[in-house]
Amino acid sequence: MKKFRLGNSDLLISALGLGCMNMSEYYGATDDTESIATIRKAIELGINFFDSSDLYGNGHNERLLSLALVGRQNQVILATKFGFVRGSNGTVTGISGKREYVFRACEASLRRLGVDRIDLYYQHRVDPDIPIEETVGAMSDLVFQGKVRFLGLSEASAATIRRAHAVHPISAVQTEYSLWERSVEREILPTCRELGITLVAYSPLGRAFLTGAIRDVAILLPEDFRLTIPRFDPENLAHNLKIVQALESCAQRNGTTPSQIALAWLLSRGDDVVPIPGTRQRGHLVENLKALDITLPADEYSQLEKAAASVAGERYSLAGMKRVNI
Repeated sequence: MKKFRLGNSDLLISALGLGCMNMSEYYGATDDTESIATIRKAIELGINFFDSSDLYGNGHNERLLSLALVGRQNQVILATKFGFVRGSNGTVTGISGKREYVFRACEASLRRLGVDRIDLYYQHRVDPDIPIEETVGAMSDLVFQGKVRFLGLSEASAATIRRAHAVHPISAVQTEYSLWERSVEREILPTCRELGITLVAYSPLGRAFLTGAIRDVAILLPEDFRLTIPRFDPENLAHNLKIVQALESCAQRNGTTPSQIALAWLLSRGDDVVPIPGTRQRGHLVENLKALDITLPADEYSQLEKAAASVAGERYSLAGMKRVNI
């Protein structure tokens, strides 16, 4: 497994990480037994970078990781996040970057994860009502207290990244990045490269759309989060299928799968871009890892980019879009 340094930290992370969100929420029924087996299989295959959040399953995801990593904690790098506030019924009620909230959220995550220190601690979404300097100042205090090793931001704008980095070094910025979501390339990725920050790419398979598995939203369960995303509206989905068709054609020419091609494209962006595809099944995990062995000619990548030049629909609902790139 290739490993790269995470930003300005001393952490060496696997070239492909594992996103754990769908093990707890948002994509229908979950299976803790298979999820734990998938996490342990990932470690066996060389993945050491695991991504969680206190949001996922309202703490369930961190507890799940704690169970899966018994006796294995020293083999992995754990990343988790704070920021979303949930009510007693589990409904998200807002975002908080307040100093006291940062401390309280960190303590709760430490307990659920069963660790003394979090390797990488992200602000999950920027709180528009609290100066980033206050939030990152509190996060910096957690580093000096020994409760967190390195800091990250998620879905922050280039300007916010700069302001945060001036308070305390930011090691990673997490954002959606894939063949059908490339807005990060305009300002955020160049800013990260200028400052020596690793970009952690979530949803690198377009929430499974780029795998070719979703051609009709009728296959999704009523509680599936993707039904709220405009990009998955039937008319938009039909338009966007041309991207899947290009991936399938490329995969056929190269004797591989659309998923592997989509990940190979993202891996070709540079060593400072680390995809964290999410899966709760060992079979999909093994398939994803094979992307690390794929290198395509530049003209193949160009054809894929041409097919993905026009994407219909936003990547989040209207409310969700108000929470990104702040």
